Amino acid sequence: MPRKLLLPYKSVFSHFRAPPGLHDSLAMNAARSGYRVFSANSTAACTELAKRITERLGAELGKSVVYQETNGETRVEIKESVRGQDIFIIQTIPRDVNTAVMELLIMAYALKTSCARNIIGVIPYFPYSKQSKMRKRGSIVCKLLASMLAKAGLTHIITMDLHQKEIQGFFSFPVDNLRASPFLLQYIQEEIPDYRNAVIVAKSPDAAKR
Repeated sequence: MPRKLLLPYKSVFSHFRAPPGLHDSLAMNAARSGYRVFSANSTAACTELAKRITERLGAELGKSVVYQETNGETRVEIKESVRGQDIFIIQTIPRDVNTAVMELLIMAYALKTSCARNIIGVIPYFPYSKQSKMRKRGSIVCKLLASMLAKAGLTHIITMDLHQKEIQGFFSFPVDNLRASPFLLQYIQEEIPDYRNAVIVAKSPDAAKR
């Protein structure tokens, strides 16, 4: 009997390898004068991802402090000069999505006002991507978020498996929509014993296509 295959986030993340294209996208400005990589929050997943990326690039993680005030407001402090540099912001999206969004917006704005040359957001899972169509008297929240990110100062985004490819049209700047499937296939082949006798379960018809 084939067994169901479940890939818990923590298990997959513990074997993280940059998917094809991510390393090249992050390193595209390495030949230029100056780039830095910052982590937009202090969660274990985001910090670990930022560390692995900087190790792969042979760079140091940018010095910053991100925390919540007692009243719930997000505060970001950049602890080094970023003037004239290309900045990559690593931001994973934990369960508290809105806090993560504010961390990204505030960090981008802090870097913009600190005279960074380009600000590139690295967001493996893009929040609100499922709210990309008008439903009754609702709103297209994904388009609103795209406008907010541009206003905050982001000039480029690297993400993975957008809910709909057409979402890229909401942005006024370039969006790299990478695919996670090569990384997941590699993980399955290397980490799952007898993977050919396994079943991959999709949570929805749309996920089944991927």
